[in-house]
Amino acid sequence: MSPSAPWWRDAVIYQIYPRSFMDSTGDGTGDLAGITQRLDYVADLGADAIWVSPFVQSPMADFGYDVSDFCAIEPLFGSMTQFRRLLDRTHALGMRFIMDQVWNHSSDQHPWFQASRRSRDNDKADWYVWADPAADGGPPNNWRATFGGPAWTWEPLRQQYYLHNFLTQQPDLNWFNPQVRAAMLDVGRYWLDEGVDGFRLDVINFLGHDPDLADNPRRPANMPRPAGADPRDPYFETVNTGTVCRPEALPWLTDIRSLLDEYPDRMVLGEISSAEDTLAAAAEYVHGEDRLHCAYNAALISHEPFTRDGLTEVVEQVNLRFPDHRLCWTFGTHDFPRLKSRWWPQGRPEASQVEHGDALDRLLCLLLMVLPGSCCIYQGDELGLPQAQVPLERMRDPYGLANYPLLLGRDGCRTPMPWMRYDAGAGFSDADETWLPIPDAHRPLAVDQQTDDAGSLLQFYRAAIDWRRRHPALGTGTLRLLPTADPVLSLVRDHPEQPLWCVFNLAAHSVTQHAPRQDLHPVAADLTDSAVREGQLTLPPYGVALLVRPG
Repeated sequence: MSPSAPWWRDAVIYQIYPRSFMDSTGDGTGDLAGITQRLDYVADLGADAIWVSPFVQSPMADFGYDVSDFCAIEPLFGSMTQFRRLLDRTHALGMRFIMDQVWNHSSDQHPWFQASRRSRDNDKADWYVWADPAADGGPPNNWRATFGGPAWTWEPLRQQYYLHNFLTQQPDLNWFNPQVRAAMLDVGRYWLDEGVDGFRLDVINFLGHDPDLADNPRRPANMPRPAGADPRDPYFETVNTGTVCRPEALPWLTDIRSLLDEYPDRMVLGEISSAEDTLAAAAEYVHGEDRLHCAYNAALISHEPFTRDGLTEVVEQVNLRFPDHRLCWTFGTHDFPRLKSRWWPQGRPEASQVEHGDALDRLLCLLLMVLPGSCCIYQGDELGLPQAQVPLERMRDPYGLANYPLLLGRDGCRTPMPWMRYDAGAGFSDADETWLPIPDAHRPLAVDQQTDDAGSLLQFYRAAIDWRRRHPALGTGTLRLLPTADPVLSLVRDHPEQPLWCVFNLAAHSVTQHAPRQDLHPVAADLTDSAVREGQLTLPPYGVALLVRPG
């Protein structure tokens, strides 16, 4: 990490999904004490921070993203004492703690909503988004929920509809109401006072809505879908201008940033989801010193297949829109199919991908390490876990169940971490049945197997993160793309102390081309397999060259 930059600017962040990380109680579901038990593993990986998905009180309709008490620990995950132990242990290991926060909506079981739905004239009546029915008695407009169906649900007590961009059980908070904004900032202040180092703000670009409630326009046939959007998802049949990236929300970011600025060395990471241009939207949300510190989106998740042209376009756009590196790069989260299976057609890899799959795993790791800004690793991607095939009778994800069989949902990337190959519960749990099944295909990739294997992907990630931390250009160095032909991507991280040239072969066959400069030689020999001879650079299938000038 660069000593002159804030810790978050080039941090390696490890995302923990609590239900699936480690079960300490034997009930089949991961918990806070379990995270504490396994936290040394994350520190040994080399992470600078952990991002922990929601663990506050919730009915679990959306597994924690439906909050019934923003300032209480969900008993399924433990207690406030166990949270504080986890926080203290995180800091003792030299890492930061980023807490997932859901500020766009609450659970329908939250006391605020229970009051708001009762009448139009109580003190919480305007804390959620309510609207009268259309002339035919139906919803006020054509807005859809991301999880399927209309974004409006009828409330008989008020004789009005309420807005929910996600599940029916997740009513949207009314951020136009200053009392709501103040209440959510108080939530943030509560956890900052507890000592967390920052927040990951869930779907932060869904704050606000079109007050005129105009219909969303139909998506033209020739208009591409947003990055990360499934082409079969009915939500994107319209252009969702009424609820996504509303201009009214940008001034509210200043209030959030002002709160964080009251606490030294804290940060806020925003999720930019479902925007038509995710990079442009993310840039707006981090523009200047009065908005979010950094943001992430699905730009690197959406390119199918994985191509040189697609990557070049993303990197060029990021260089243009994020000159100060306020982007968190990620290849995966709990919402997307596993990285290992991402670019294999319909989950069935071609023969060349099977043969060179390990090399592609390592290329993706190094690409994540050399791009400017921070980066996020989703638990299990460092093990090379493939997407799990969860049968219908074991599926739990409400998004997947609502859209089955059109879309299979998110269960396949949320199965429990395999810690021990030959343990019945894979070292994750002593329960007879875990909340999601543990795939047999994950067992040979368990942590205990890879820890003892010097050539494993886990050990490669550890070495790559350590190298990233030690190389000055990967902290504050700027980025330049070099002209190359498909399938080679080439870039430079400029730095006065030691510039770094990075060359990636994105094909399952060897390539030879002119080296970027005549005076370069490979570094990080334990991470790459390339050769420079007489000005020619040879890269094996999915090979990477990391080059510097001697000196």
